[in-house]
Amino acid sequence: MSAVVRLTLVIFLLSSTLLAHASDLAKERRWADQIVDSIISGDAIWLNDGSSKFLSIYTTAEGNSDRAVIIMHGIGAHPDWQQVVHPLRVGLTDYGWNTLSIQMPILANDAKATDYAPLFPKEVPARINAAIKYLHENGVTHIVLVGHSMGSIMGAYYLSKHSENLEGFVGIGMSGHLGSGAMDASHSLKSIHIPVLDLYGSDDLKSVLNTTKQRKAAAKTAGNKYYSQKMIKGANHFFDGRDDELITAVSNWLNNLPK
Repeated sequence: MSAVVRLTLVIFLLSSTLLAHASDLAKERRWADQIVDSIISGDAIWLNDGSSKFLSIYTTAEGNSDRAVIIMHGIGAHPDWQQVVHPLRVGLTDYGWNTLSIQMPILANDAKATDYAPLFPKEVPARINAAIKYLHENGVTHIVLVGHSMGSIMGAYYLSKHSENLEGFVGIGMSGHLGSGAMDASHSLKSIHIPVLDLYGSDDLKSVLNTTKQRKAAAKTAGNKYYSQKMIKGANHFFDGRDDELITAVSNWLNNLPK
């Protein structure tokens, strides 16, 4: 093998490794191209995580609310996903909460859930931090994270290391154990001390239903007296046909956070 061929192979392998540890920005742009012009409620906002721009949608509540939720979608989706994400980002504004739905790191369609693990240490915190900064710059002083599915695991991971400036966390359809380390939400819950709503459906994924006790035990280990679980009867992982119940459950919890 010639030196040129060896060098080319090394460059290719390094590039492949870097791509495997980064969000698929081309896919993010395709999502953005599809949804930005169709947004009816809210405004498209481009945030910067320090290495790239990413799409978010900011929807304001009636009046001058200083409260907001950061909404994080599930695997491979976008910030206006019709299941869970869109209903919450629009519906919660009726209850006095601004919403900032953000594009989380995503991978190709054929990626497995565990393939997301390398994205957690750098890209997840960078995007959430950019969202928090934007809200602070726009007069928001009370911020809660709301994540669905993979977004809930990302939120739990973030909060296990950075809970300052945040007043609560809603994990919707949160699997307790998708993998080791960053993707082990039950492990993350052991380090979270702010109020947590662990919300799921009675017809949710097995990985969610089979770890309810594990997640509750983790919160108990943390000594988190503000952790609670709520099951919505008849709801599946995407709360199909249960949007009103989803919004009601989340808004009631948000508006009863300890002062």
